[in-house]
Amino acid sequence: MTETQSSTLAETLAQRFPWPRPVIDPPDAYAQLRAENPVVRVTLISGQQAWLITRYDDVRAILADPRVSADTRKPGFPSLGYQPSEHERPFLRMDPPEHTVFRRLLSKNFMVKRVESLRPDIQRLVDKTIDAMLARPERPVDLVEHLALPVPSTVLSWILGVRAEDRVFFNKVTEALMNGSDVTDPQAMQRFLQAIQDLNAYTAEVVAEKQAQEDPGDDILGQLVRAAREGTVTHQDILNTGLLFVLAGYDTTANMTALGTLTLLQHPDQLAELRANPALIPAAIEELLRYLTIVNLIVLRVAAEPIEIGGQVIPAGDGIIPLNISANRDDAHYPDAATFDIHRGARDHFAFGHGVHQCIGQPLARVELHVIFETLLRRIPTLSLAVPVEEIPFKIWSPINGVFRLPVTW
Repeated sequence: MTETQSSTLAETLAQRFPWPRPVIDPPDAYAQLRAENPVVRVTLISGQQAWLITRYDDVRAILADPRVSADTRKPGFPSLGYQPSEHERPFLRMDPPEHTVFRRLLSKNFMVKRVESLRPDIQRLVDKTIDAMLARPERPVDLVEHLALPVPSTVLSWILGVRAEDRVFFNKVTEALMNGSDVTDPQAMQRFLQAIQDLNAYTAEVVAEKQAQEDPGDDILGQLVRAAREGTVTHQDILNTGLLFVLAGYDTTANMTALGTLTLLQHPDQLAELRANPALIPAAIEELLRYLTIVNLIVLRVAAEPIEIGGQVIPAGDGIIPLNISANRDDAHYPDAATFDIHRGARDHFAFGHGVHQCIGQPLARVELHVIFETLLRRIPTLSLAVPVEEIPFKIWSPINGVFRLPVTW
């Protein structure tokens, strides 16, 4: 590392975390930390201190270590912007055995066979959505508004058990959540909090209807109502789980659709390969997941016991941020990791996390993304950006990266 790089890194470390980042790539400081100081203590925007973990092997070890807790109630748990209260705590922020109850209850909804059975319905939805996009007389068209948002939101509404007549409202609320989570913008956070209130109020209304029925249904909310009757979960757990699925099951897929499309358009040679050979699309999706790692400030932990990692002892009670986006760009694990390569074969990435908290909905996300990209590339072969990349508004401060708008034409 040169003297200038060392000075720049020192200046970055003096700033509160999270740090400014480029539109797609992680902050330059992550690569410098991997090389020189892979486990480093920083001050967060909340004023707390926490440890950043930047190397692939160290992130993997931390996420698999039972001495590391995901429970927000534990002192020292790191805060980046919005921090749910104790009664709002979703199962994402629980440890076993409490966390295990929810995984066992809900995992059947995301088994590969179950989500594959949805593929024909998802295909019809994507075709219908693209039909409507193609029928629009004006150009350009915002791919976020007309494809990336409505498809995963509608699929999620099926799985959760949202009433068909309420899907317009549901889509609007989920869009507000997706566009309002800038941790540095108080107004954006206020919109985010209002959207949470609106979604919770709506979910409570649907749950009340299901509770009044002898058979609450076999969708996720119905399953949770049944579990509440049996005393396995509480009413508040149902609301918390509904909100979690919106953030984790919709926000992520919507942003992956838009940001993934942009990435493919920026790599025309590889895009041409995918159009010529659609069998490459699953591998391309894995590389998009690794390369983009859009869920980059959600994986938070706290040390329940002293832990030595990367030659550094992290005391019990200290917050930990395993930087999955940094791990996914670690050249020691992925040679030339900053290069997008659909032939890489990178299925061991951390886009969905790792360990007991690995994303429960990843099979569904993969099916949705496969249908979306295969159909989009096949049906609109001349798709292109309608504005320079510099004019695209990126969510560079959001815990889930993406774009607010993506004007395209054909």
